[in-house]
Amino acid sequence: MYNTNVTQARANLYKLIDMTIEDGEMININTKKGNAVIISEADYNALIETLYLSSNPDIKKSIIDGINTSIDECIDEGQVEW
Repeated sequence: MYNTNVTQARANLYKLIDMTIEDGEMININTKKGNAVIISEADYNALIETLYLSSNPDIKKSIIDGINTSIDECIDEGQVEW
């Protein structure tokens, strides 16, 4: 995460936005009142999707079950009819 203060962020706004879009860099902007973070729209959408999926108990259980399933228990791609 790239850290900067609000004065420097104001002076380099376009550069910071390019860093988030092109490199996926998160920008932490420090102010006297607190901090703010700039992230790319793609990263924001991914976070929102993750929160949505995590909020649905059935989907969350399915994801956790999938993570805990060993490779040996998975179906070989050659066995699946498309």
